[in-house]
Amino acid sequence: MPTRDFYEVLGVARGADDAEIKRAFRQLARKYHPDANPDDPQAAEKFKEIGLAYSVLSDAEKRTKYDQLGHAAFAQAESGGGPGGAGGFAQGFGGLGFEDLFESVLGDAFFGGRSGRRRNGPARGADLRVAVQVTFEQAAFGTTKEITVPRTEACQACSGTGASAGSRPKPCPTCSGSGQVRVARATPFGQFVSVQPCTTCSGRGTVLEKPCAECQGQGRIRRRRTLSVHFPAGIEDGQRLRLTGEGEAGDRGGPAGDLYVDVAVAAHARFHREGQDVVSEVTVGLAQAALGAEVEIDTIEGKMPLRVPEGTQPGDVVRLRGRGIVAVGGHSRGDHRAVIRVEVPRQLSPAERHALRQYAEARGERVDGAERHPFRRVLGR
Repeated sequence: MPTRDFYEVLGVARGADDAEIKRAFRQLARKYHPDANPDDPQAAEKFKEIGLAYSVLSDAEKRTKYDQLGHAAFAQAESGGGPGGAGGFAQGFGGLGFEDLFESVLGDAFFGGRSGRRRNGPARGADLRVAVQVTFEQAAFGTTKEITVPRTEACQACSGTGASAGSRPKPCPTCSGSGQVRVARATPFGQFVSVQPCTTCSGRGTVLEKPCAECQGQGRIRRRRTLSVHFPAGIEDGQRLRLTGEGEAGDRGGPAGDLYVDVAVAAHARFHREGQDVVSEVTVGLAQAALGAEVEIDTIEGKMPLRVPEGTQPGDVVRLRGRGIVAVGGHSRGDHRAVIRVEVPRQLSPAERHALRQYAEARGERVDGAERHPFRRVLGR
């Protein structure tokens, strides 16, 4: 048996009128509906509690009894002596699902068109999603690729109706074309009428006398469709393209869904991207870094000259302006950033060693000299 006061459950005063009670019920039902809280088991219990409170306070006779006796007014039903048998409160409404109760009170607008009145109308097709990989250069400059997508399409033989040539879908004899049937159920609190999809036509409202042989009456058929997809210049890894109407076919004349293409940009051996800039490492010699030099480097457009300034230090960045990646849908373009690595030679010829020793002496730097290591001269090191 419930323990919380029903007025407290709905958050209304004891003198609240029917409109206030219904308004409070609607707000709470939307908030705690299980579909809106799939990972919260407490929301489902709250949802049931709200429905139970409303079923009592929205009925004048039951509300009067509740105001006089509280929960004890329905103790007989709870103990098994009243209508509905044992567990009247705990088991809901005599077998009537809580969603049925909410639908009978709030109607299709609350449930987003779950009832048969909406099911027999056009339905949009499902969206599809595929992943496509492009190279670093293709992402930088843009490309067009052909992709193959398995999907359902409207059957050409019957134009999506599901009926064979010369025949048409006819209204369902069970539901008279409405796609729904009304079911009355007795509960401890009276009779409730709920609306359910018609089982004869599965909520469509129509039946087929001669189903199409091509699609077996489904109106749709599975095919593998090849599509041409354009990837704009500057697209980045993880971005998504949307192709409107290229998803699954709609049902009963509904529009097709969309196709979403997730872009994966393959890693490059020499470059990586930072925003619109392309970044690479460039190795130069010790003398080139110290004295300055012009070297040739790889870019996304091929080999280009790069001026290394005099006195460049390891880790310094030299830019090639406007040689990066263009912004998607724009005209601005990033730079190519060359991160300088200075190569220190591991082995030196006698001439190189002599030259470096002179350089060290000129700068006053102490280094290992051949005079203090005679065996190195013999070994040529």
